Amino acid sequence: MEEAPKPENQVPHVLLFPYPGQGHINSMMKLAQLLCLGGLRVTFLNTQHNHDRLLSCNDVHSVFSRWPGFRFRAISDGLPAEHPRSLERFMDLWDSLNDNTKQLFREMLISGRRESDAVTFIIADGSLTFTIDVADELGIPAIACRTHSACGFLAYLSIPRLIEEGDLPFQDEADLDREIRCVPGMETFLRRRDLPSFLRAKERTDPIVQLLMTEALNTCRASSLILNTFEDLEGPILSHLRCRMPTIYTIGPIHALLKSKLADSSSSTPITCSSSTSSLWRVDKTCMSWLDSQQQKSILYISFGSYATVTHDEMLEFWHGLVNSQTPFLWVIRPDSIAGKGKGGKIPVELEEATKERGFIVEWAPQEEVLAHPAVGGFLTHSGWNSTLESILAGVPMICWPFFAEQQINSRFVSEVWEVGLDMKDRSFDRETVEMMVREFMNEKRGELQKSSDKIAELARLCVREGGTSNSNLERLIEDIRSASLRMD
Repeated sequence: MEEAPKPENQVPHVLLFPYPGQGHINSMMKLAQLLCLGGLRVTFLNTQHNHDRLLSCNDVHSVFSRWPGFRFRAISDGLPAEHPRSLERFMDLWDSLNDNTKQLFREMLISGRRESDAVTFIIADGSLTFTIDVADELGIPAIACRTHSACGFLAYLSIPRLIEEGDLPFQDEADLDREIRCVPGMETFLRRRDLPSFLRAKERTDPIVQLLMTEALNTCRASSLILNTFEDLEGPILSHLRCRMPTIYTIGPIHALLKSKLADSSSSTPITCSSSTSSLWRVDKTCMSWLDSQQQKSILYISFGSYATVTHDEMLEFWHGLVNSQTPFLWVIRPDSIAGKGKGGKIPVELEEATKERGFIVEWAPQEEVLAHPAVGGFLTHSGWNSTLESILAGVPMICWPFFAEQQINSRFVSEVWEVGLDMKDRSFDRETVEMMVREFMNEKRGELQKSSDKIAELARLCVREGGTSNSNLERLIEDIRSASLRMD
């Protein structure tokens, strides 16, 4: 895939700009490596806040030193350093990006032209559609990259129809099992509780609902769309999306595609491509040695992703249920995942002792490596899209306990469409529920779910190989970038 060097001014210069969140950065950084392997110059633009975190947790410069045409850039998100940038303060970040970062982004692109370092192509997160405005103004071709599922994106695009049909806004939280029949391709199994959590608003004028609708519709103004999914997984949904955006490049699972391309590369230079490369938390790999000592498929891996939080009391209830299930576990508990200290922040002695016997807790794990380990038999997940795809590729069945955004709809597809997991959304965090769900999953359901997981895992592996759909779509994307950049010249 790598080509002979060309004069720098003849090589397309692609700028990638992810939304400032862990999941978005993770998949778009892998896309950056794929474009570098394709012989393109790449600038990866992070917010300064996340760029600093990235450098503090990773030696990313050594990873990307393989490609002289690659560089990192940083841009202000307009918020003070002490701002938490948490899910609860989501609108602060969003407003600041539009009020402050948009103009800085425009100035950066203009400055590059003056310095003979012009960007010839933009790939920006589909949640940052102000980049499309700037690209149009400056005459730069732009592609949107949505880092969540195709089904999640289609749900956001369906907001106007949901409002028209009376399914939004929510007037009665007790009516969450009401069927939703106006989202194309999901008419037979979607319920209110499966819609993205941000849509549970009482008023249609709710600012987050309006924002999600506007950004989804604005994404369709881009010339084309990149999705981290594959045709055999979300083909029916993609057919509906292509009615809105005819040119869609499905290049997922992107972490598998990167590994495949690196394996095919003629270069002998070793390089890592794990999620650790793009982590905003310091990865603790001691858990891998612990997994080596465990029985095959005996461990339940638990991670609620990079944003979700629980109260201290909820965590203790979950912990009691986990211990009472008698299931060995590896649990990721981020330093910022506990919202409040509850009962003094103390951990009961019985939980600590039981965890020493059959559990292991880390602040952040090398998730791709964990899921690929033979000791892992299940994944209790928040149903974030990166986590879902990583579990699908590894053939690990899931217990889905979604927290927010399109995680709700992902978990419904996991259980009802792909049949590779159990959907436990809207269950309580009490110990009895947790004990029951873990026992049911590990002792009764996992064998059946494993069969479906193995089948879809094989489809995921095939699509990233030479001649596979995702592999071919990547090649088409790179060629289209080259053609558009030449027309710009």
